[in-house]
Parts: sequence; C-alpha cells; structure tokens
Amino acid sequence: MQRQEPGVTQPRPPTVAEARARDKARKRAEEEQRAAVVAEEAKKRTRKRILIGGVAIVGVAGLVGGGYLAYRALTKPDQVTAYCTQIDQNGKEVVVDDDVCDKASASSSGGHSGLNGIFIYNGSQYRYYYGGNNSVGKPPTGGTTIQPKGADITTKSGTSIQRGGLGSSSKSGSGS
Repeated sequence: MQRQEPGVTQPRPPTVAEARARDKARKRAEEEQRAAVVAEEAKKRTRKRILIGGVAIVGVAGLVGGGYLAYRALTKPDQVTAYCTQIDQNGKEVVVDDDVCDKASASSSGGHSGLNGIFIYNGSQYRYYYGGNNSVGKPPTGGTTIQPKGADITTKSGTSIQRGGLGSSSKSGSGS
C-alpha cells in the first residue's frame, strides 16, 4: 500500500460490480421516491373522494330532514283555544271559567255538545267560543262559535275538546 496524501491522491476508479451496485441503489431510490409520490397522490384522491361522499351524504340527509320538517309544518293541525261562554237572557255572551262547560258537557246526554254546541246547565246556556284571546268576565272577541275542522282544540285549562287530523274525536276530558 502506498501513502495517501489528502488532496493529492486520486481515488481509484470503481470496479464494475461497485458501479452496478451504485446504479441499482440509485434506481431503487428513484423507484421508491416515485412510488411514494404515487401513494401520496392516491391518498389525496381517496381523501378527496371520502370528503365529497361525506358532503353528499350530509346534503342528502339535510334535504330529506328539511323535507320532513316542511311536510310536518304543512300537515300539522292548527292549535285553537276554546273559551267557555255563558249566554244570558238578552243573548249576550260572557267568558266564564272552563269548569262550568266541563260540568255542563258531563251532565249533557251522550256527548260534549248539545243543540248547536249549546249546553244547558243549572238553567243557563253555555257554549264554546273558538279562538281569540279572551279573559273571564268579558265578552268574547276575535274568534267564532263554529268549531274549526281538523284543529287541535283545547281549553285554557288544558282540557282537550278535539284532536285534529285523521281520527278526530269530540270528547271532553282532561290531559292530552
């Protein structure tokens, strides 16, 4: 072996086997780098597809949910409050406590309303006044004496007069 001096001594040329090994290593590193780039692009495409699919699912679910809420809002029966009124000898009406109509309807035969929705109880005439914003002791305003069809009708105290929609009933009772 000879002496080597830094900066002066020339490296020996690589052998054929060393050159082949270096070329193979370089090609393998390039292929691994290309494979990593392809894998990263595939990962990005998959992530993008999943994101688009998720957005589509959320959009469809929102559309179906919104449609359902709109359907329920359109088909929901109206909420109407019924006020018990007493008709005096002059034919004037005044709003009275709900308990009076409950007692009058319970004493009437077979149902909650008598002739044209009028109850006779203890010699006085009573009937329901539907709608408006009324208070006890004052004449009813802002509603009608005609029972609305297809509406959920309850008294101010919470007694259900009629449930709206299919299978309507005309029963008086407490609770809902």
